[in-house]
Amino acid sequence: MNVLFDVFLFLHFVGWAIVLGGYLASMRTPGLYRGVFHGAATALVAGVVMFGIIESQGWGFDRAALTVKLLLALVITVLAFLAKRQGAKGDNGTGAVAPGLKHAIGGLTLVNMVVAVFWLG
Repeated sequence: MNVLFDVFLFLHFVGWAIVLGGYLASMRTPGLYRGVFHGAATALVAGVVMFGIIESQGWGFDRAALTVKLLLALVITVLAFLAKRQGAKGDNGTGAVAPGLKHAIGGLTLVNMVVAVFWLG
């Protein structure tokens, strides 16, 4: 079960790397890369699977921290979906996205990472 957990942990990290990288790469443009939504969805699904593995194995993780991370991931995924739809309205899918929406995705992603490192760590 440890190997399966590690595979999903890797996918979780890749998903968040795509979200943060896509956000940082699009800072100087009005749009947001469409891959940000896919990265957030990947991180969310991998996190849910890891949560299930943790619960089934009875490993000692802080459920409050995991729940906060799950809620943050869900909010980020929804925001990324809204940004993807908003950006799809112009320039072949790379149209402008509201700056508040874009920066909320980046900021919440960083908060999610801080929770993982300092609360779960």
